[in-house]
Amino acid sequence: MTSLPADTTHRAEAGAKPPASAPRYAPGYGRLMRSPFYRATLGLLAENRAARLAVFIGVPLLWIAIAHVGPIVQLVRISLLQHYPITDGSSPSYTVANYWAFLSEPLYSLPLMRSVVFAFCVTLVTLIVVYPVAYYVAKIVRPQNRTRALLLLLIPFWAGEVIRTFSVIMLLANRGALNVLLREIGLIDRPIPMLYNYFSLSFGVIYLVCLYMLLPLYSAMEKIPNHLLDAAADLGAGPFTRFGRIILPLSKDGIVSGCSLVFLTTIGVFATPILLGGPSTGLFPETIAAFFHGASDKWPVGAAMAVVMLAASLGLAALFMRLVGGKRSARFL
Repeated sequence: MTSLPADTTHRAEAGAKPPASAPRYAPGYGRLMRSPFYRATLGLLAENRAARLAVFIGVPLLWIAIAHVGPIVQLVRISLLQHYPITDGSSPSYTVANYWAFLSEPLYSLPLMRSVVFAFCVTLVTLIVVYPVAYYVAKIVRPQNRTRALLLLLIPFWAGEVIRTFSVIMLLANRGALNVLLREIGLIDRPIPMLYNYFSLSFGVIYLVCLYMLLPLYSAMEKIPNHLLDAAADLGAGPFTRFGRIILPLSKDGIVSGCSLVFLTTIGVFATPILLGGPSTGLFPETIAAFFHGASDKWPVGAAMAVVMLAASLGLAALFMRLVGGKRSARFL
């Protein structure tokens, strides 16, 4: 046996533990951590569990209250005013006539119905287009290459909404890439008008919102165990049977999340319809914006229209999540 050093043996006999290595800081950090200011701020958080919980819970709640709930409350307040802005020396007067204007004028209700139908169609087409892509990345691509495949799909979304919308214009214009290609291969003699109609608007919006469908679908499909598909194939299930009995039911959460995100984003899209839409494709956000662009006292009516659109979109999304996703999915809206 090897003998221990004398000092170690003496400490072991005395029952003392070897001294633990204390953290060593630079002199500047040491003075900072000993300062009263640090002890009253970050030091208090480091030592007090209740203070840490108050910060971790309070900061997100404060952000939600200021950036989300606060503007909505102010919007509802403006929608109930008879005049806005309120002049000096006058008291605010409240009314519900702004909401009655939406119910009594088809000029306002028809664009909302058009926006709902358009958002529903775009959501359905986006699901049909993106679902095979998400399945390919989640199940066909090798696990070590999935991050690269996702990165390639995400690169176009690094650009802003307006830049991507202009790229759609350059693709679909009379002298755009698509018309030039069709003319070069001899399929057309003159350009096909593809801009400023529902086709260009739908194409552009799908291109803008497909990311919101891709990521939830990919996340849901990646969690499907491969041994379930292998066992189904060994038992004689064909591709369509495996899709209908395993893949589709287990990816339902991704479908519900993706469709809800795409629908809520599409129904409120504003810049793309202005750049890609035409006179017959006016959506409800454009109608709402017209009340805020003028100098007349129309802000309360515009705010009422915005509240109506918010309530309608959230209600339809909650109904969809309840019918398709069940009670558990509807709780997260």
